[in-house]
Amino acid sequence: MSQAVTFDDVWKMFQETAAQMKETDRKFQEMVQEDRERRAELDRKFQETDRQMQETDRLVKEVSRQVGNLGSRWGEFVEGIVSPACEALFAARGILVREVHQRVKAKLPGNRHLEIDLLAVDGDAIVPIEVKSRLRAEDVRDFIQRLGELKEFMPRYADARVLGAVAGIVVEEGVDRYAMNEGLFVIVQSGDSVKLANDGKFVPRTW
Repeated sequence: MSQAVTFDDVWKMFQETAAQMKETDRKFQEMVQEDRERRAELDRKFQETDRQMQETDRLVKEVSRQVGNLGSRWGEFVEGIVSPACEALFAARGILVREVHQRVKAKLPGNRHLEIDLLAVDGDAIVPIEVKSRLRAEDVRDFIQRLGELKEFMPRYADARVLGAVAGIVVEEGVDRYAMNEGLFVIVQSGDSVKLANDGKFVPRTW
């Protein structure tokens, strides 16, 4: 025969259940608070990461700007070495340079543009010179293409002999020979100045 459940038993069970529910609610509130704190911490970290990324992006842009400016100034520096040496360099090859122009630009309809770093001018010949701090094969190929278009852009030189030259403080391996085989003068560093790398048998190409 089962024991009868008394009011006290029911009340005790109710109190225990209430206590368990209260404990469960307390734990749930703690979990909610912990979740809020984690979310707040994650949000703070995301904001900090975003701030760091923005700062990194700013620094990258600033460094890129400075490198670009440095590259431009370095190119001007190399041109400043080659330009005054042109007269002596080409005199030995029978080219009497009378004028040297820097950064010669021309344009045609259709948004076509041509720029020559240095242009040495003789009476009946001109020598466009491509100047690079580091001379690569693609620089030579691009320059040869521009030489073929020069008279179209600059019709005042239509009757002139167009000879080409490339100059580089650093010349990638084999590029000097490639340029010479294409009929170009090659100007390289020599001490504090520059010299022609072409030997005495070299015959320049005329465009």
